[in-house]
Amino acid sequence: MLDNSFFPEIHGRFGFGCMRLPMIDKEVDKEQFSRMIDAFIGAGFNYFDTAHGYINGKSELAIKECLCARHDRSEFLLTDKLTGSYFEKEEDIRPLFKSQLEACGVEYFDFYLMHAQNAKNFEQFKACRAYETAFELKKEGFIRHVGLSFHDSAETLDKILNTYPEVEVVQIQFNYLDYNDPSVDSRGVYEVCEKHNKPVIVMEPVKGGQLVGLPDEAQAVFDELKGGSNASYAIRFAAGFPKMCMVLSGMSNTEQMEDNISFMRDFKPLEERELDAIEKVRSVLDSLTVIPCTGCSYCVEQNKCPRDIRIPDMFELINNSAKFRDFNGKRYYGWYTSKHGKASDCIRCGRCEKVCPQHIEIRKWLMKVSEAFED
Repeated sequence: MLDNSFFPEIHGRFGFGCMRLPMIDKEVDKEQFSRMIDAFIGAGFNYFDTAHGYINGKSELAIKECLCARHDRSEFLLTDKLTGSYFEKEEDIRPLFKSQLEACGVEYFDFYLMHAQNAKNFEQFKACRAYETAFELKKEGFIRHVGLSFHDSAETLDKILNTYPEVEVVQIQFNYLDYNDPSVDSRGVYEVCEKHNKPVIVMEPVKGGQLVGLPDEAQAVFDELKGGSNASYAIRFAAGFPKMCMVLSGMSNTEQMEDNISFMRDFKPLEERELDAIEKVRSVLDSLTVIPCTGCSYCVEQNKCPRDIRIPDMFELINNSAKFRDFNGKRYYGWYTSKHGKASDCIRCGRCEKVCPQHIEIRKWLMKVSEAFED
């Protein structure tokens, strides 16, 4: 088992993400989840990650029953998060935090993260003194380490870490496809963590499972290696960077757990030939891009869409549908449009096209998005 030089209490570089648990209908399959926990701890790992909203609150409760009630507290580390949608003012934070401890059945969290930070909600967290409250809870013994999870630009992360240098760890989306993608900028965000000397926790190393179901041309590249699973190459890629202290995997069945343990129990960074294969697979996937959107968001930021349509996200759905065999575009479309406009809401004003640096025919492609993902 590889020791963790950043946080010695973490065993290995592999963590159990509890956002996608095994399910029976709409309930957590607690029997299978318990078996997975036992296998995970039995293999020498100990890091579990949840958040208050995961599976509509059922993740925390399943952790209480399947992990905390069945294993001694010394056997595991537990991470939870402060999510902006659950508080409006500073006075809301401590009661919420206490409810999370109770939901999980623990007296403290080993890690507590400011959840899904971006330029907009960072201002909410700042105004409500969320970071300061977490630091106070750490002093009181209810939190061991304070960190943040992040979804935004490298510049925004740099601003946050300059404002709160006491932050101990940063969780970022990082995988071989997003590494050079300008709309995610995993590389730039990771380099900000290096600049501030912050250890990194990786989320989405297999891009929500998308890097498992590859198109035939990309699959053939990995098949030539005659080695591990598609997930193994993705997770080992992420774990191989110097600042990585943990790679989370959101495992939803025992088979995924067994596969992940097989290559992370005795972790080895990718060899040169495997890195070459990663580059080839990335090139194949990039060649399947249908819409040349770079995710700059000029269309929605510089000239706000009057129907609040998240145009770059709409186009990413089309591109991912072309790249990934098992991509569930309708599910993502439902998420994106739950609080924003649908593609069919477009009034064809053309304001977005006037500011698009790539000169994309946005109105035409929004019609295609509507045809593909709306019933």
